Amino acid sequence: MEQIKKIYRVVRWASFAGLIISIFLLLKTPAPVAQALDPALLQQNADSFQQKLAELANAQSAGDTGTEVHFTAPEVNAAIVQATAPQPAPVAPRPAPQPAAEQVPIKSTLVSFDDDVVKGQFLTELYGKDVYITVAGHLASRDGYVTFEPTEFKVGDLSVPVSLVNPALQNKLADPENRDKMKLPVFVKGLRVENGELVISE
Repeated sequence: MEQIKKIYRVVRWASFAGLIISIFLLLKTPAPVAQALDPALLQQNADSFQQKLAELANAQSAGDTGTEVHFTAPEVNAAIVQATAPQPAPVAPRPAPQPAAEQVPIKSTLVSFDDDVVKGQFLTELYGKDVYITVAGHLASRDGYVTFEPTEFKVGDLSVPVSLVNPALQNKLADPENRDKMKLPVFVKGLRVENGELVISE
């Protein structure tokens, strides 16, 4: 009986230690997936992103087919910063809609490309604490929408099995509100990550 009690105490303390380690890893700041944007080059990269998109749109208008443009991670990150920057309040502001209870605010986003994999790192807030979510995977397109198949998922510095999160992620992406955000412009026929760049084709 005494032996069983000792085993129970060991298991209990081991479980407690595992929980503490998991919490520490959840809240730990992971290594960044890419270098921070140089503020001096932010506008230049954002302009380059828009110019390349315009090149695709113009190619379609001219009846050209098969045009491809390549985007670097700094160009994509600069475009994200501009797209998510707070907009000036209108003269007669309307009350902002209250976010859904399950909606999690994204404070910052950073992406990188490695061979054919895209990796995104998102800073969010959970229970009043800043937490980093890192996800990697393969980008593609189907029926005019972006698709994403994850290969890695981390909360803080804690790895989470992809098999546990992928069903919920795909359901979230299929939600009508999120699916609209995944719709590609009419002049975009496909996209992929290749040789460390985002490739978009017309």
